Amino acid sequence: MRYFLYARKSTDEADRQVLSIEAQLAELRDYARKEGFVIAREFIESKTAKEPGREVFNEMVAGLEQGAAHGIVAWHPDRLARNSIDGGRIIYLVDTAKILELKFPTFWFDPTPQGKFMLSIAFGQSKYFIDNLAENVKRGLRQKLRNGIFPALAPIGYKNDTKTHTIVVDPVLAPLVKRTFELYASGRYPIRDLRDTMNGLGLKRWEKDLANSNYQKILKNPFYYGVIRYLGEYYEGKHTPLISKALYDKCQEVMARKSRHTHAQKGLKPYVYRAAFRCAECGCYITTETQKGHNYLHCTKRKMPCSQLFVREEVIDAQVREILKGVSLPPALAAEALDNIKKEKLKAAQAGERAAQNLRDKIDILNQRMNALLDMVLSGQLTQAEYALKKRSFVEEKKEIEMKLAAFARQGTKRFEPVRAFYQSASHVGAAAVSGNPAENLQILKNIGSNLIIGGKRISYKLSFPWEKLQKFNAAQGAAAGKSGVFKFWGG
Repeated sequence: MRYFLYARKSTDEADRQVLSIEAQLAELRDYARKEGFVIAREFIESKTAKEPGREVFNEMVAGLEQGAAHGIVAWHPDRLARNSIDGGRIIYLVDTAKILELKFPTFWFDPTPQGKFMLSIAFGQSKYFIDNLAENVKRGLRQKLRNGIFPALAPIGYKNDTKTHTIVVDPVLAPLVKRTFELYASGRYPIRDLRDTMNGLGLKRWEKDLANSNYQKILKNPFYYGVIRYLGEYYEGKHTPLISKALYDKCQEVMARKSRHTHAQKGLKPYVYRAAFRCAECGCYITTETQKGHNYLHCTKRKMPCSQLFVREEVIDAQVREILKGVSLPPALAAEALDNIKKEKLKAAQAGERAAQNLRDKIDILNQRMNALLDMVLSGQLTQAEYALKKRSFVEEKKEIEMKLAAFARQGTKRFEPVRAFYQSASHVGAAAVSGNPAENLQILKNIGSNLIIGGKRISYKLSFPWEKLQKFNAAQGAAAGKSGVFKFWGG
């Protein structure tokens, strides 16, 4: 008689103590050789048996139904089935004589009523074990949640502490996550710009840049203000919040407002400046409409009548370009600034390395002193109490130095990144003002400014630091007269 050999192991908790597939194959092949079984084919599967639908198992059953073999060799009945459907299929094949023998090194089976009864009990025990294990896992998860502990991988900005089995703040990424909420709450950063800014500052997951969807998940996650959301339910967390509930709510308001604005635009003609500005007189949004082949901006006058007149779209285009020119740097000056930043960054890196080496030298000296203390105890020059007191002083001093060393490693030369990014952006703004399209120019203006208003056919706005200082610098000196004063506006 011909047999199929079947070996299976999954990553389920239930299979943790089961032999590996390689070990099962070795044992089963040796068992078949000793018993004289003719193995027609080996079936190997790495998939859980708690749900029906295993491809390799189904292929084996099909072969049995077609008469390719009349017996199965497996390590134990639970390798064949841990669910009632697959277990029932095996028993039915025995009932219909498609299976004449089931051979297990660890379980006795005989195709008699008693043997089939014992087999059904074995399958039932396997299913009970799976069901009970699943319920125990769910119960443990519920208890963790009631205790305020998130039972999964920590969100970005936190770390899983394997020693205490709790979630702790990630000292490197947590400040960046907090900054993400602060920037978005300002209302001046679309998700795409927020992504570019924070990715540039080093907010990553497993050394990979975050996508738009990652930032949306961060901004919507109540975990960051101390509440755990799990499978639709909310629990009070014991972890340290990174932000306040007020800041979280502000971000939700901004997100809802942007969403409403997006939906409101659907079905409307895609004018560049629609809803980008507010009226200086009544505060309503400025809209756009086409008259005689030209686009005109005007107040919606939804709150009350106002005296503001229509203004041609080309006039606003020109004003936006002029604003961008006023906050741009010529390529030569930008290159000078970037070169100076590179030099300063190198100096800072060298100084930092010297300071770090000085700290490492101090740690070495402290280690030598602690070793000397131990020698003094062993030689009787110090009592155990004196040793403990002096050692504590050394240990505390060493810990303080190690923290300073870790701070050096974390900080590095990252403080130069915002300055470098600013000068790089300032050099691109001028090119955009000349060749960029109106939509791109408007987006740049939104990124560097706020409170965009039109009154008397003129744009008014508020630039953010350091763009406002650059504008004043350019107005006072003229961009071409920068010379070595290109850094002056940054520091004031």
